[in-house]
Amino acid sequence: MTVITCIEDLRQLYEKRVPRMFYDYADSGSWTEGTYRDNESAFRRIKLRQRVAVNMENRSTAVTMVGQAAKMPVAIAPVGLTGMQHADGEIHAARAAEKAGIPFTLSTMSICSIEDIAEHTSAPFWFQLYMMRDRDAMARMIARAKAAKCSALVLTLDLQVIGQRHKDLKNGLSAPPRPTLGNLVNLATKPRWCLGMLGTKRHTFRNLVGHVKEVSDMKSLAAWTNEQFDPRLSWADIAWVKEQWGGKLILKGIMEVVDAELAVQAGADAIVVSNHGGRQLDGAPASIDALPAIVAAVGDKTEVWMDGGIRSGQDVLKAWALGARGTMIGRAMVYGLGAMGEAGVTKALQCIHKELDVTMAFCGHTRLTDVGRHILVPGTFPQTAG
Repeated sequence: MTVITCIEDLRQLYEKRVPRMFYDYADSGSWTEGTYRDNESAFRRIKLRQRVAVNMENRSTAVTMVGQAAKMPVAIAPVGLTGMQHADGEIHAARAAEKAGIPFTLSTMSICSIEDIAEHTSAPFWFQLYMMRDRDAMARMIARAKAAKCSALVLTLDLQVIGQRHKDLKNGLSAPPRPTLGNLVNLATKPRWCLGMLGTKRHTFRNLVGHVKEVSDMKSLAAWTNEQFDPRLSWADIAWVKEQWGGKLILKGIMEVVDAELAVQAGADAIVVSNHGGRQLDGAPASIDALPAIVAAVGDKTEVWMDGGIRSGQDVLKAWALGARGTMIGRAMVYGLGAMGEAGVTKALQCIHKELDVTMAFCGHTRLTDVGRHILVPGTFPQTAG
């Protein structure tokens, strides 16, 4: 049996077990993939200061995120097509998050529906919304999230147009997979995945099919989706969403101080410093590099979180030290899910929590709330200027 010690172990197993089109969907970026790769490497440039002869007993990584208790400052990010990485993937990931005591976020473009997650979990979860042209469909989706007792709404702001993702184009990505010769050959090498998919009824975008007018199958869904991402998105639209929702609102996709300030004015309960995992604007800075300036500008007015490149508990600690009061993980969850299902997501979260806890101790602290940038080696982390 494979011994799993870190997220990279899960990624390697994931690559073996999941069809190529879905592996490439998760483990890639747009255009040259420069920003995608820099999200990870930027964390490695930041160095930690070790302390010794300090009491390391009774440690706690517990925090709150938009008023919700969490055992560590980590939430599962919204990831589209999660149910294509593993049968009923969103359900498995939500269950693992519930066991780990952290929030789970369901994507609009999920395979399992809002109602599926509500039926199979007992903890409140978050729902992520894309701004679509069809405001009636959006209003009804928000109403469904309310009915499912979702505790926060995550509005993604950086997908008005879709970045060019070369691997997805070459693979002919679709859900369910297109029956091309190349895809069929690759599927034949993934029997575990195929057996799982044969055992579930969830093979399409269940938040949309049957809920959106004139969308009843994958063909009509594709036609609807291609026209729906709204390039006209404005702060007035965000005010509309906030009014429709009426609860905790998290704005995701902030990379500039000016947008962070506008998000605060729009009433965001939290913002997520995010470049969409390097899947949108290639050539943008790493999320962790953009974080300090945004924290300095609005960190006393709203909760500032970040995502992008987090592959360990050390990355979480570094983000916290630079002012992030929460993080979101997508790929690390997907690696675990594709590798081992719910048990793999549980293992990923256990690895991240243990690394966070032990590294915090080595840096001389027993409470995450006492950690600041003083644990980082000067000159190795991004400054607030610029």
